[in-house]
Amino acid sequence: MSFTVWHIVGACVIVALVVTVIAVLHTRRKDIKMVAYMMDALEDGELNFRFQDKNKFNRTLNRIRTIFEKQRQAHEQESWTKLIRVLTHEIMNTVSPIASLSDALSKSMDENGHSDLDVKAGLDTISDSSKNLIKFVQTYRQLSGVARPVRRAVELQELVDRVISLNSEYAASCGAVCVYRPDEPDLMIYADEAQISQILINLIKNALQADAKHICISAAMGKDDEVIIRVSNDGVPIPVPAQEQIFVPFYTTKQDGSGIGLSLARQIMRQHNGSIDLIRSDEDRTVFEMIFR
Repeated sequence: MSFTVWHIVGACVIVALVVTVIAVLHTRRKDIKMVAYMMDALEDGELNFRFQDKNKFNRTLNRIRTIFEKQRQAHEQESWTKLIRVLTHEIMNTVSPIASLSDALSKSMDENGHSDLDVKAGLDTISDSSKNLIKFVQTYRQLSGVARPVRRAVELQELVDRVISLNSEYAASCGAVCVYRPDEPDLMIYADEAQISQILINLIKNALQADAKHICISAAMGKDDEVIIRVSNDGVPIPVPAQEQIFVPFYTTKQDGSGIGLSLARQIMRQHNGSIDLIRSDEDRTVFEMIFR
């Protein structure tokens, strides 16, 4: 009889262990799903989720989400501060002369409407400044109205060959050579061909304006199956203080530059779930990297 009791006790212990193992595995499976969900949300920039604070693991995930949210808010605040500073600078540079010249013309006129100043020249200056301000606003509208990409499978070889061909005459006039060197043949990206061409054209144009004589576009597969395109040139390097500002809208180191080319490129790449960054700029070469995930 005691033998039977021990068997029952042993069976109960085994059942308890099995139930415990199943519960742990179930909980772990749920935890893995929660982590996967959180990672997907973080990659998409969606932080409007929160797990129930019913255990330590959930509270840890919520703390991670909070940290990412604070970092994003700080980054957005910094970006807005830079944008407002650039907008204010550009607008004030245009409006101040208009206000000053208008005031001077008004004060110089006598009761009969005559003035010692050249009124026509003054009005021409006001007109030109006003047109420049309108052009600036139109440029801002272009930057803020990037169309959603219409994606399809694109062969990189064909895309880059077309871009190089479009810039061949300008490159030749600058005494420069532009080549494409993929690490492997038949690389493809799923993207809006026109928008990506626009980015590459802008990078080549910037390189030529920096007196580059050799421009190389390379492409390779990354370790996580992402396609990496690098555009390098041997032109004048980007000044160190400017390297952190070049993607800020309207920031430019060129006298006649609009300051939206690289800002536009970054917006386009973000809409492709990718990225574009300056990874190097020194006396040897300048390299921009585009990643398609």
